[in-house]
This record gives sequence, C-alpha cells and structure tokens, in this order.
Amino acid sequence: MTVPYETAKNDLLQAALNHVPFDGWSETTFRAAVRDTELSASVARAVCPRGAVDLAIAFHKAGDAEMLARLKTTDMSEMKFRDKIATAVRLRLEVVEDKEAVRRGTTLFALPMYAADGAKLVWGTCDEIWTALGDTSDDINWYTKRATLSGVYSATVLYWLGDDSPDHMATWAFLDRRIEDVMRIETIKARARQSPVLSRLMTGPNWLLGRIKAPARMPKMDLPGSWTAPRD
Repeated sequence: MTVPYETAKNDLLQAALNHVPFDGWSETTFRAAVRDTELSASVARAVCPRGAVDLAIAFHKAGDAEMLARLKTTDMSEMKFRDKIATAVRLRLEVVEDKEAVRRGTTLFALPMYAADGAKLVWGTCDEIWTALGDTSDDINWYTKRATLSGVYSATVLYWLGDDSPDHMATWAFLDRRIEDVMRIETIKARARQSPVLSRLMTGPNWLLGRIKAPARMPKMDLPGSWTAPRD
C-alpha cells in the first residue's frame, strides 16, 4: 500500500500531536508517530529527514494555511488597516487547537541549532498576512513591514502562551497595544520625513535604501512527477 508524500507527512503530524505534550517535538515523539502510522522507519525518515523538527515546521505551516482560509471568509471591508492586521494575528492564534504544541515548538526553535528555522517560520507567517491583506510593496518597505510585524507577532505569541484570561482577552489587549506602539513610531517617522533638514541629511541613505527590492516571487505551479510512501 502506498500513500502520497503529503498524506504521509500529515499522518505523521497527526500521530505526533498525541505525544508532543509529553515528549515535545523530539526523536521519541517522532518514533512513536512512526509506530502509530505503521510507516516504515526508512520511509518516515525520507518524508521527514530531521524527524520531529520537520513535523514541528509542518504544524506551524498548517496553522498559517488555516489562518489564510479564515481570512478569506472574514469581512474586513469596514476595518482600518491596523485592525485588519490585529484580526489576522488573532486568527492565527485562534486556529491553534493545542497550545502545548505551540509551547513545545517555541522551546524547540529557541535552541541555537533551530533558531534560524523558527525565525523563518515567523517571517513566513507575517509575509502571508501582509500578502493576504494586499501588500504590493516591492522596495525596502517590503522588509520593514514584515520585520515590524514579526516583532509584534512574536511578542504576542509569548504573551498568549502564558495568558489564562477568559477568551484570551488579555492577549488581544496586549496585541492592540503593540500595534498602537508601531503606529506611533510610523507617525514620528512620517513627521521626520517632512522636516527639510532631516530630508537633506537622509538624501544619501534614502538613495541607498531605494536600491533595495523585494525578492522576486516564483509563481505557484503544478510540477510533473509524484512520490508515494509505501506502508508496511
């Protein structure tokens, strides 16, 4: 019996989630998931070369996908842009059904050897949010928007993990305050740009920053070929 690659990975992920609260995103969890799914060890390792780390990454990306699905059905036509950002971040956290899995993932990606993976995931989430909300910037603003939101999102996740208030109301208030801080900074920057003296001082830096472009996006497409994973 064979199963598609993505199905095999999803089966491993669902099986792993039963063990993550006890053993974290660890090799122990990965081996238990392999046993539960009845995949051969070699096939499971082919699907997830880094074991539970790959499953933790898949878990995060599945949350991003669910957030995007909910964003598509959420009416934000009457919202200010800052409220749209807050809604997207809130939806990203609300799609999580197992907070302990996120807590364990935060611990995993805090380790030096996996910190780059964690940073890439946070950046990816914020990129998905900005893109979904219609961001079309292709200059330095592409980077600053995502970097700023990454800081807000990371801080909010850490607050949310320790929040036991009803319906996480304390977290949403915290999120609003962080976005308000960002908006205040943007207001100060806008005023600074209107200053003739600062404008002259920033002529060189602004020219240099103007040369920075957003990375080119590869169009999504179906590629030929497929892979299936045999079960024992």
